[in-house]
Amino acid sequence: MDGEPVSKNQKKPLTNGFIPKLMGEKVTIRLVSGGQPIIGILEGYNPYEMLIQTVKGQILVFKHAIATIEETTR
Repeated sequence: MDGEPVSKNQKKPLTNGFIPKLMGEKVTIRLVSGGQPIIGILEGYNPYEMLIQTVKGQILVFKHAIATIEETTR
């Protein structure tokens, strides 16, 4: 099931397993609006938001504003 697209009658999201694997890891988040990427450690998430700890403090990012997420090597 992992890696396969989800059909309309299945409840699991495509990202199932991707975001939990990034918990506590350094990530780079690029926003739909552009600008500088957000680089920090993923501290928490829920269905709508992600909490990132950056060098400047905590940032709450709404998932609908995210274009890409990638794990960053420390």
